[in-house]
Amino acid sequence: MAIKIDPETRERIKRLAAARDRTPHWIMREAISQYVEREEKREALRQDGIMAWNAYHANGLHATADEADAWLAELEAGRDVEPPECHG
Repeated sequence: MAIKIDPETRERIKRLAAARDRTPHWIMREAISQYVEREEKREALRQDGIMAWNAYHANGLHATADEADAWLAELEAGRDVEPPECHG
């Protein structure tokens, strides 16, 4: 697989590689790897949101914003508490 990189970006990669005592190839592989990992996590989160939205529409179960805020405040205070119960 090959990618085309404009000359300015290619020079930036070369400079960064030299500063990090790495090859340009290593820098590009690392950048692509980190990007793919981040985007996979983002897509998984998006899919979880879609599934939760569909479940809400199917069963109507939810927690109110006040309940969620209270739960998050407990977590922020360092207390390990269960999330609020969902209700219809």
